[in-house]
Amino acid sequence: MTEFLDSQIGRFLILLVIFASVFLLAQVLLRVGVQNRAYSAAINKRLKMIAQGADRERIHAVLLKNDPNRGPEAPGVLGSLTRSLRRNLMMAALSVSPMLIVLYMAIFFVILTILVLFLVWISNFTLTLGVIQIIVAFAASVSIGIPLLVVSFLAHRKQKKMQDQFPVALDIFVRALRSGHPVASAIELLTQEMEDPIGSEFGVVADEVSYGAELTDALDAMAERWDLDDIRMFVVSLSLQNETGGNLAEILENLAEVIRERQTLYLKVRALSSEGRMTGWLLTALPIIMFVLLFSINPPFYLEVASDPIFYLSFPALIVWYFVGLFSIRNLINLEV
Repeated sequence: MTEFLDSQIGRFLILLVIFASVFLLAQVLLRVGVQNRAYSAAINKRLKMIAQGADRERIHAVLLKNDPNRGPEAPGVLGSLTRSLRRNLMMAALSVSPMLIVLYMAIFFVILTILVLFLVWISNFTLTLGVIQIIVAFAASVSIGIPLLVVSFLAHRKQKKMQDQFPVALDIFVRALRSGHPVASAIELLTQEMEDPIGSEFGVVADEVSYGAELTDALDAMAERWDLDDIRMFVVSLSLQNETGGNLAEILENLAEVIRERQTLYLKVRALSSEGRMTGWLLTALPIIMFVLLFSINPPFYLEVASDPIFYLSFPALIVWYFVGLFSIRNLINLEV
């Protein structure tokens, strides 16, 4: 009887230890999982880099790597195109420098041109001027046109998210001011509460202010980086309040209301102009995509007519008219509210 009780007590103690171990392990794993999930859901890139031990100079360099306000400025149209490419790379959160991506596209263009020329030559097609024009246009579409379209799409999507986040950031800023926080503390609160892209952007502003820059200059630089009129109005409101005084919280609350009404009107304009914008996107991307697909699937469709002498002039004229139509449509659908 005693041996039986001892065996039962020992089994009970073993089961109790196992249960306690499993329970504690489950609690630890659950807590770690919840913390990691909350951390990853609420954090932005800047705070992640801080948590990983990166210093502020490194964070600043990474976040502003493709800042369009910095870097060498080329004259004329080339400078404008370079600045636009830097802005798109920054907004798309791509860490590749403009010079490097241009180098990659150039190398890919040369390799693809040589490869297609070799394939056309072994397929017994005569390498006339028209055939070379078709091959160069195909290589440029694949190596330059499609990557630029993808970067532009990602950049405009991130810019729209930034624009949608800004009124929410103003609301948090106003609540922080009304609860007694100074302006610098309110901006620091935005860096901890807002997701990317606006959380990291306000973090850059907070770092620049801590390094000695003026708040309005740092915010104005952010507005120029993202080319957003809403942030420019925010900078103007801060500048006027610094010069004339007044209730900053009330001013920014009215500004948030104005921005929301402006966004409502902007969405109505976008809805009314959706047909034109879709037409613009189709006329921009569809010719390039269809040309690449048709040439990849059925090269003789183009190569058989490329030997005609009239093709030598008509094909370059077609490309010129494509870009004329592209810029004309962009100007027609670029509606400002």
